[in-house]
Amino acid sequence: MPIYANEVQEQFHTPANLAKSISIESNELLECFQWSDTDYNIEHVKEELADVIVYCQNMLDELGFDVDEIVGSKMDKNEAKYPVEKAKGNAKKYNEL
Repeated sequence: MPIYANEVQEQFHTPANLAKSISIESNELLECFQWSDTDYNIEHVKEELADVIVYCQNMLDELGFDVDEIVGSKMDKNEAKYPVEKAKGNAKKYNEL
């Protein structure tokens, strides 16, 4: 029985493998800025950023997550941890505010 592309993709797109791939691609994006914060190849940055986004979308799909829901939930938690009136202009960690 032949193996089709999406079956191969499913075989390797486990959450653990996707997390590893996100990390690897994120480091490739960071490498674009290794020697300069201002002198970088914008096309290379776009390519590496696209790779990160693709793997993140693959992980969302694999786990059945909704990006708006999980980002909104995280923002709510951040707002509770770092209230504007205490955190604005302050670099302290949330448990030190």
